[in-house]
Amino acid sequence: MARGERARYWQYAELPGVDLLHAHYIHKAFSRHTHETFVYAAITEGVEAFHYKNDLVRAGPGQIALVNPDTPHTGHAGVPEGWTYRTIYPDAELIRSIAADVLDIRGPVGFTRPVVDDPYAAQLVIGVHRAAEEGNALAADSLLRLVTARLLRSHGGRVRPLEPRSAGARDAARARAVLEERMERPPTLERLAADLGTSPFALLRAFRAAYGMPPHTWLTDARVRRARRLLDAGTPPAEAAVAVGFTDQPHLNRHFTRSVGVPPGAYQRSRGAGRKNVQDGPPPGP
Repeated sequence: MARGERARYWQYAELPGVDLLHAHYIHKAFSRHTHETFVYAAITEGVEAFHYKNDLVRAGPGQIALVNPDTPHTGHAGVPEGWTYRTIYPDAELIRSIAADVLDIRGPVGFTRPVVDDPYAAQLVIGVHRAAEEGNALAADSLLRLVTARLLRSHGGRVRPLEPRSAGARDAARARAVLEERMERPPTLERLAADLGTSPFALLRAFRAAYGMPPHTWLTDARVRRARRLLDAGTPPAEAAVAVGFTDQPHLNRHFTRSVGVPPGAYQRSRGAGRKNVQDGPPPGP
């Protein structure tokens, strides 16, 4: 991690289905990636800039960056001094259950804008963090439900089902399934397209339209996500790297840190021994 940067990625045992990140980044640049969870990132200092779908957006103090599951995005400093934020990564099923319980919304839910100017909601996100740090399970759970209800009510809600798939989208889905199955030794784009009965360029275009990134970028992201699950299960980082198709642990370290924000070893300690809240360094200021 670059000089002056700090990141703490952890879990609070009494808040299942939720990861927490408290970080200050200056030179950090997140590659295009996705999360299986939602993202609520409350900016406390500086400015974060990130590509969200086809737009470059910025979030500053009092604002929250909101990312739906499986939505490609990046992240980097929007000002020379970088940015500080407290982020919540709640499991998608947890958010759906909160929406059903609090707002009586059934089915898929999501947010309509990547950045919202809502200082009160930002303080609720910070409150979840502080309650977890203090071991106050009642407050952490309550504040998470309050901020989720507020954000869904004001900036999101029920999302529409996907439209019927075109032929190109079906090819993209089939290609994705092949890459998931052959993650360790994926085919070339030409071979993949030939096996699906299409052309490389047509497949490249369809895949980008369906998933927001080309197949090779999606594959790297998928490898990181699978590596996370292996690390959660206790697999050593070096073994996880090879299992998902990376050359070695440094190769995993590089891509994992670009997507998650901390190295795989620190991530695993925070998730396993993680009930002790192991961290890469002292957390930044509030």
